[in-house]
Amino acid sequence: MYEKTRAWIELNMDNLLHNVEQLKSHLFPGCQLMPAVKANAYGHGSILIAKALNQMGIRNFCVAAAIEGVALRKAGIEGQILVLGYTHPEAFDLLVEYDLTQTVVDAVYAALLADYGKPLKVHISVDTGMRRLGERSEHLSSILSFWKYKTLKITGLYSHLCVADGTSPMDVQFTLMQFQRFDTIVDALHQKGIDGFSTHIQGSYGFLNYPEFHYDYIRPGIALYGCKSLPDDQPRLELSLRPVLSLKARLSSVRTLLPGESAGYGLTFTAQKPLLIGTASIGYADGIPRSLSGKGYALIRGRRAPFIGRICMDQLLLDVTDIPDASPMDEVVLIGSSVFSDGISEYKNEICVEDLALQGQTISNEILSCLGERLERVAI
Repeated sequence: MYEKTRAWIELNMDNLLHNVEQLKSHLFPGCQLMPAVKANAYGHGSILIAKALNQMGIRNFCVAAAIEGVALRKAGIEGQILVLGYTHPEAFDLLVEYDLTQTVVDAVYAALLADYGKPLKVHISVDTGMRRLGERSEHLSSILSFWKYKTLKITGLYSHLCVADGTSPMDVQFTLMQFQRFDTIVDALHQKGIDGFSTHIQGSYGFLNYPEFHYDYIRPGIALYGCKSLPDDQPRLELSLRPVLSLKARLSSVRTLLPGESAGYGLTFTAQKPLLIGTASIGYADGIPRSLSGKGYALIRGRRAPFIGRICMDQLLLDVTDIPDASPMDEVVLIGSSVFSDGISEYKNEICVEDLALQGQTISNEILSCLGERLERVAI
């Protein structure tokens, strides 16, 4: 099947390699990348991305759910795969069968894992202030007790920063407190003669805003894919990161909308003058937020085509009046770049995922991770 039919994602693997090299160039000696390939690698395609990372020598990954790790193993991905979230006891067999490392989310869960009776690789999650998962950092005796379980092979200890992307004095103070709480637990374990475990706490912004902290892994997510969560984010460590993903569709139809005529569900858009409108073969089921109805735009032949009317499940409408040569089968760029030529010079327009996030009042992470499964992923 031709891969660029209705709507698709293009993955620039050269940019992925560039981002990996940029991140690696600022790691302390002994620190390794543990990329976050959860949520289908932030919508990029977990198997395509993980295979490419394997080829680049990366052997550590983190996912949100065991089923994500199983899919990677079935695709031949090698190395450590850490499950960051909860796995139901009835699915513990998957952890063994597919050699997955499970997070110990708290003391109660540690007992459940031990009761399984078979050896399991685990990382202990420490709650240093996010109050989501992990045994509270002040519960040192509880954390120490995890080593009494003979079937748990504890290979790591980690936490999660919750305001590392913030730059206010309060955010900085809270993040530094989280580092301090985590370091206190690590030091206390070492003083008790417990070692042989890796440490990690920094995701993308934890690393970019606090590169001076040194642990065994960093868990890059949005930065690995060459994006920021919001366009105005200015991390302390400025890396030359490049977007990996472009999102494209086809223009399926072009027609005239007469003055006074309305278009789309709810007839929310009414033409005030004759317009040329196009239908793009992509919608909210593919990950274009319905909240962008009437706000966003796409690129066709290098020029902007504003969204009009409500974004549908599988299609959306565009005003192509200023693109009179727009034709069915044209490429519609939702994320990425498109070139316009006036016969003398070429001009490039670009839509960044951060732009969509700002217009949709969300973050790039959500836009990317919601990109639908029916989108073909094409490595270029």
